[in-house]
Amino acid sequence: MGLATDARLEAVLFAAGEPLTKKRLSALLDIPYAALDEAVATLSDSLAERGLTLVATDTEVELRTSAEAADDIKKLRESELSRDLGKASLETLAMVVYRGGATRGEIDFVRGVNSAAAVRTLLLRGLIERTEDPGDKRRARYLPTVDALAHLGVGKREELPRYAEFTATLVEQEEKAQLAEEPA
Repeated sequence: MGLATDARLEAVLFAAGEPLTKKRLSALLDIPYAALDEAVATLSDSLAERGLTLVATDTEVELRTSAEAADDIKKLRESELSRDLGKASLETLAMVVYRGGATRGEIDFVRGVNSAAAVRTLLLRGLIERTEDPGDKRRARYLPTVDALAHLGVGKREELPRYAEFTATLVEQEEKAQLAEEPA
């Protein structure tokens, strides 16, 4: 027997690590809106008195930590900020800086793993910022901040090691991908 719809919803929201539209959730879970609304209500009720809560608007749903856990989360974030950046965060930062910005999907694709924790760490430290993706308003694009460049010891992206080489390779790869997508 498979998971209940509310459990599937919880798993998807946990894995996403960011708000998802109800339309996308309905498609991902292959359920109608009415069943999604029911799953949201059931999950919300089951999370009462726990460390997580469900935040839902008319169009989006997100799994968040509860307000009652704020002090504990604050301690966790302070301890994260006192540590050096790990390999995953450095890889993610390098990709965002060299590309001049990237979506979570692009980061995950290049790294081959879920990068939610690395993105969160970089956001918390102010090394990247979240903006609306001009190509698709439903996605977020992460851009490097001035602090990121300072952290890397450069004044501008062009001063990064092998910047011209990596940029040329990136442009070449993107052109190949666009040609592959065009109908013959």
